[in-house]
Amino acid sequence: MATPSPSSWTVADIEADQGWIYPLSASEGAALLSAVRRAGDIDKPILTWRRDDFDLRAVMARLAAAFREVRDGRGMALVRNLPREGVTPAEFRLMTWAIGLHFGVARPQNRASDYITEVKDAGVTYRSPTGRGYSSNAELDFHVDSSDVVLLSCYNQAPTGGMSLCASAATAHAIVTAERPDYATALATPYPFSRNGEEAADEAPWYTTPICAVEGDRVFCKWNRNRIENAQKLEGVPTLTTLQRAAMEYFDAVLRRPENMFCMHLAPGDLQILCNQTMLHSRTSFVDHPEADRKRTLYRLWLARPDSRRLPESWMVYYGTIEPGTVRGGMKGHHYDDARRSFDARQAAAMGMKAA
Repeated sequence: MATPSPSSWTVADIEADQGWIYPLSASEGAALLSAVRRAGDIDKPILTWRRDDFDLRAVMARLAAAFREVRDGRGMALVRNLPREGVTPAEFRLMTWAIGLHFGVARPQNRASDYITEVKDAGVTYRSPTGRGYSSNAELDFHVDSSDVVLLSCYNQAPTGGMSLCASAATAHAIVTAERPDYATALATPYPFSRNGEEAADEAPWYTTPICAVEGDRVFCKWNRNRIENAQKLEGVPTLTTLQRAAMEYFDAVLRRPENMFCMHLAPGDLQILCNQTMLHSRTSFVDHPEADRKRTLYRLWLARPDSRRLPESWMVYYGTIEPGTVRGGMKGHHYDDARRSFDARQAAAMGMKAA
């Protein structure tokens, strides 16, 4: 019998073995902050920074271990104790960016083609055709992002709510396969996903891909209810079959079983790193601080990784390429210009990766 993958876990597994948590020591945190403050003008354009601008040797071993956990272990890691006390939002944002420059090529995330986004309530309606959860205070669906990994660094947390939720796609898929094999088969059929109005000029407003694809002994999952529901409102999109809809509802219910859904509170100074192929994540709704400088604020970074895996053929449509070690994923959006192309090429060369 094959040994279960460490990415197939239950809440009991995560709570019993917390080897996925990587706390920085006081000296490591101080060295990280010093590297950011020594680098230069903190207000210069984000894409002009280079990996060599930041000396992260003091924290590389700890961070590299966390990224290995994301690739080969549970699919998630939590780095604790990023410097926060006395650190400005701009410094904390740049700290997140500096870590990304040492571990991959950042990918654009929205119609503005932003490479790092502020996760903060801006009054956006999540359930709108172009709504994005990171700009709202709403409870989010379980989903994956469009990159090899996603980093979320916490600067401020809300006083009420805003819990991070994680679930293993492999665990949920195995349960669905055992309990309702007809639903497992349906999850492997093409589902239409909306691009939520963020498509580039050469992209269609929607695409199709299975929710679950099995390659060898690994489960790859593409799940985002909001984008599936939004796609159903677009002209020319095939209507979901009764079986497809029942299968996705069952899959989501399995993810939300208490034994499968791990809840964690991201504290200021926490850095969460998740695999977007095996790890599904969500967030509870929240009530924010009234003061502007205390509002819930996180920084989100999507990375293509040099040690990435080959993806299923069906993922080509939204990743651009399925080849490992390539600059792939992201949402080029409406402002993917020469500056962004130059960054991609320069950072790919620095990481020894093949540019798209």
